[in-house]
Amino acid sequence: MDKRLLRKHLLTGVLTVLAAWPIGVLAQQQYRIAACDWMMLKRQKLGEFQLAKDIHADGVEVDMGPLGKRVLFDNKLREPHFQQLFRRTADSLGVAVPSIAMSGFFAQSFLTRENYKELVQDCLNTMDVMGATIAFLPLGGSGQEWKQPGEAHDEMVRRLREAGQMALSAGKTIAIRTQLNARANIKLLKEVDSEGIKLYYNLQDAVDQGLDPVKELKQLGRERIAQIHASLTDSVTLDRDPRIDLRQVKRVLDKMKWSGWLVVERSRNAQDVRNVRGNFGTNVAYLKEIFSDQSQSGKGDEQKENK
Repeated sequence: MDKRLLRKHLLTGVLTVLAAWPIGVLAQQQYRIAACDWMMLKRQKLGEFQLAKDIHADGVEVDMGPLGKRVLFDNKLREPHFQQLFRRTADSLGVAVPSIAMSGFFAQSFLTRENYKELVQDCLNTMDVMGATIAFLPLGGSGQEWKQPGEAHDEMVRRLREAGQMALSAGKTIAIRTQLNARANIKLLKEVDSEGIKLYYNLQDAVDQGLDPVKELKQLGRERIAQIHASLTDSVTLDRDPRIDLRQVKRVLDKMKWSGWLVVERSRNAQDVRNVRGNFGTNVAYLKEIFSDQSQSGKGDEQKENK
């Protein structure tokens, strides 16, 4: 084959592959905005990708499905048919899947589940299917005892270390939500001592406990934070919520040189919680206004300081 013709074919092939990649992968913005599918009432439903696109989110955090008394997550993404369908739909709409959530552990205990490694592996496999690099593991269902020195704490550290090594071997990260303050989180990560375990920082946890998320983020530093849930307890949408100054949050993240996904979980209007498009669309738009325009963010800070 003529060399010029060969180069033309190769270039065409490369462009075709790039065109098929999700927009978020190509853009590599410092901050990208996603939303949780289970909170948008679209847990493992194909329509979550069109909904994410409709509200102008860059991505969607896909849940593993409910757990309850089941042995495994109710996860349809083990089936080849759904794997192909979900991945093809996400890619065709340019919607990325930055993370896979194990939300079942909001209610079920990671500390007492005998098959916790099987559940983690199921999540890692699903991450491969959807091209995700972060797993969300909430520890809310594990009670409070493990947060104090003792057998429960030691067992939690051991399990997290094992899960972290599993994630590391797969080239992934498990991001844990602990509801601990920054100092306690740093201590826990040192005990776990696995590069496969980082924090899924939740602004809601800090605000609900009367902590300053700006100070917390500074204390934690860039390397400990894998991803951020950028929303608060349901009350009003983010643009109307006086409990947090997101411009200050952005400013500290800029200084830390942190980059990654900001994921909307809550911050729904408490008077209209089921208005998915209204609540999540407003929150995504506000986060993009704050985090996507450097000059606008800086201007807002100056105006506040001059008042």
